[in-house]
Amino acid sequence: MTETKSSFTIERHGLDLRFRRTTLTSRELLAPNFVRVRLSGDELEGFTSLGADDHMRLFFAEHEVETVEEMRAFPSREYTPLAWGENWLDVEFVVHGDLGVAGPWAASAPLGSIVGVGGPRGSAVITGQPGSWLLVGDETAIPAIRRFATQIPAGTPARIVIETRTDADEVAIDAPVDVEWLHRGDALEGSALIAFLDGLGADERVGEDPFCFIAAEQAIVKPGRALLERWGVDISKAVVKGYWKRDEAEYHAPH
Repeated sequence: MTETKSSFTIERHGLDLRFRRTTLTSRELLAPNFVRVRLSGDELEGFTSLGADDHMRLFFAEHEVETVEEMRAFPSREYTPLAWGENWLDVEFVVHGDLGVAGPWAASAPLGSIVGVGGPRGSAVITGQPGSWLLVGDETAIPAIRRFATQIPAGTPARIVIETRTDADEVAIDAPVDVEWLHRGDALEGSALIAFLDGLGADERVGEDPFCFIAAEQAIVKPGRALLERWGVDISKAVVKGYWKRDEAEYHAPH
């Protein structure tokens, strides 16, 4: 299928890389394994995130620190900013029991815990208006999908497909179309999404001039790019990435 002339581009914008000190002030359990936290602090003044897929690095301090260098020595992970204001920032976490660093911290760290926030250092921004939208991801992509969904005009062709382990892991998402939930059960993370992508034929494109966002465990990249090829979508007009990699805790998603 040949792609028609596009009505949008993805433009990259650099941001001033700043390091901010915040504290954990609240948490909300949205599903048994999905938690939203609020970070607060005067240093968040001026915080911005221009792109729905932006990444910032959170540093989880284990005790009081005096310097940025001390903060950077603590465990850290990359996350998508969800929402923010003059002195607050909301972030969502997937919690896999006691596994990992960030999930257990988000689920149980005492209120008042110190958190360092680095970035975002840059943004990929949709300029113009896609003719249609495909948003596909696992639990880790939900914050980005939330932000992209707010950009979809009512009536524009769109599909939003999210994989979770069971229906108990579904969370409410404000979107102009119904979210399609896939449940992998005890299968490997990403398996349901890969089967979904592999099953989409060249004649099943969501609409003309689509923006495609596909993000989950690293194995999603190959079938995601294969779908773009079948649909005739230029990779420069899409985002396909592994947000995390199985058995590799320090994996960094490409920016």
